[in-house]
Order: sequence, then C-alpha cells, then structure tokens
Amino acid sequence: MPEHIHTTARILIVDDQEANVRLLEKILKRAGYAALSSIRDPRQVLAAFLEHQPDLILLDLNMPHLDGIGVMRQLAPYIPEGAYVPILVLTADILPAAKQTALSIGAKDFLTKPFDTTEVLLRIHNLLETRCLYVKLQNLNETLEAKVRERTQELEEAQFEMLERLARAAEFRDDDTGQHTQRVGQLASIVARAAGLPEQQCELIRQAAKLHDIGKIGIPDSILLKPGKLLAEEYAQMKFHTAWGAEILAASRFPMIQLAAEIAMYHHERWDGTGYNGMSGEEIPLPARIVALADVFDVLTHVRPYKEAWPLEDTLAEIRSQSGRLFDPKLVEMFLSDPFQSGLSCLLEALASQGAKAFSPYTHASAVLETR
Repeated sequence: MPEHIHTTARILIVDDQEANVRLLEKILKRAGYAALSSIRDPRQVLAAFLEHQPDLILLDLNMPHLDGIGVMRQLAPYIPEGAYVPILVLTADILPAAKQTALSIGAKDFLTKPFDTTEVLLRIHNLLETRCLYVKLQNLNETLEAKVRERTQELEEAQFEMLERLARAAEFRDDDTGQHTQRVGQLASIVARAAGLPEQQCELIRQAAKLHDIGKIGIPDSILLKPGKLLAEEYAQMKFHTAWGAEILAASRFPMIQLAAEIAMYHHERWDGTGYNGMSGEEIPLPARIVALADVFDVLTHVRPYKEAWPLEDTLAEIRSQSGRLFDPKLVEMFLSDPFQSGLSCLLEALASQGAKAFSPYTHASAVLETR
C-alpha cells in the first residue's frame, strides 16, 4: 500500500469505552495514521460522518442510546450508491444473526476485543488499500466517461457543422452574405423563448433552424436565382426543397437533427392550410411555425435575387396582415408586441454590427410572400 495512505486516510473511531478509543488511537498513531477523529456518543456519528467524510469507520457494536447496527442504518442513506466506505466492526462477542445483519447493511470486517495490534493494523491496511484501489478505479471510470462524452460531443458538433456548412453553401446561392441561416436561427430562438418554450428547446431550435433550407442544394440556379416571379412548374419544383431537406436530415438519432428534419419539412406550411403539404393550425409543429415567421421576416427585410429589401415598417405590417392566414395568430401577436420589438431591435443592431446587411428602402411592396 502506498505510504501516503498512512498519513492521509481519514479514520473515524466510534466506541463508548474511552479505554478502547485511547488504545486504538495509540496503535494507529504509532503506525503513522494522523487523520483520526473519535466519538464516544453514537448519536453524534452522522454529523461527524458528514463533516469529515471518513475513509474508514471503526465502529463498536454494543453501545448505549444507539448500537452499531443502528448507526449503520443511520449512515446508509448518506453513503452514495456504489461507493466503498468500509466499516470495521468492533465487538467482544457477536452472534451469527447480528453478524449477518451487520454485513448486510455495510460492515466489511470484524475485530474482536481485546485487540491484537498486528491484527488491527492488517485489517485496517487491507480495508484502506481496497478503498484506495476502488477510488482509483472510480476516478478512472469517471475520466473515461468524460472522454467518451467529450468525443461524442465532438462527433455531434462535427456532424452538425458539416450539415450547417452544406446549408450555408446552398444559401450563398441566393443570399450573397450567406448569413440568412444564422439570422433565422437567432430570431427563431428568440421567438421560441418569448413563446415560453424551455431554454433547452429554444437552443435546439436555434441550431436546427439554421438547416431549414438545406434542401435548396438540389434546386437549379435557373430557378433559385431567377429575378422574377416563378412559373407554376418552377414553383412546383421549388417546393421540393422541403422534402429534400427532410430526407437529407432523416433517420438521425440526435434530437437536434431530428428537429431540423421536422422544421425543414414543415416550415412552408400555412396556418390556413394552403401551404406546401396542406397542414393547418396547430397541426403544424410549433417549431416549424416559429421558423416560418422568422424565415419570412428575414427574407422580406433583406435583398434577394428576386426582390429588394423591405423596410421594417412594411415588413411588420405584412406580418400583421398574414396573421391567421400564413402565420400562427398567437405568434404574430407576440412578435408585434412592444416588448418583443424592443428586443428585436437589439438583435438587428447586433447582426448589423456583425456585417449583416442593413435594411434598405423598399419602393414597391409587391407580392413576394412566395418566399423561396
């Protein structure tokens, strides 16, 4: 056993007989054990255990007020499951039934009074060595688990980064800043938070929303970059980007990618049922409803190959007019509220400072709500 165990092991002695306590202290100090604490009243053991967190307990079995069995039962709830805190029972005589009970509730070994010095030290040595090895194994397991978690997180981040870069590659084709996906993610998370969703869900939406248009990677430039209104057959082909996006993201075991697939598939649904797949009202998943609002807001307020940027006032007026038609009325009401608009202004300023295009005057608010 490493020498440092002798000087660092915390040993708690519990015996109502002062002579026994003094003898054990003498034996242990001569052997080099310095971190000793002693209690003669068993009713004080729990408080001492919680304060000192001993590595080993030397426990008398027959004591007034509370016997050793009672002490072990009292300590049991405070010893973490799977932890190894050895209890060495001290006894002059023990019946088989009492011994079985003691072993079943935490005792690891027994010492018979009167004490034999060599036997005392060997049994304590063995128990502390076992505890030392157990703690080392536990620490090793925790280290390995931490490395596994770290590696798993790295793999998840790498997977997401690959998909996000693919989405941005598609987005660069009709958004020359390449920041639409980032802005939609930020705005969607703020809308989700204002709608009362849990913080963890808001963060998932922030990440997943960035992939909402990943299916555009399959749309030809002749359609995606067309400066005018799409023909019926072109618009029909454009609509495939939702299904393609969902297919790219399908069958993932990661919650964020699963949510991204749902958003990709349904972010062009309309509250009144006239969207891509005919879903309506609350039948449309809430994250998709949130991203639909964030997506349209960002598309309208920024330049695209087929449109100029709308000023903020016109955009908000258009969103108000689409309440109950394109958008969830409750989300629109919240989005247009003064507190939310104050927060939105801060977000837009932050995005502008990061290089996002500022709003430019829009002279002709024509029908561009067939956002691509």
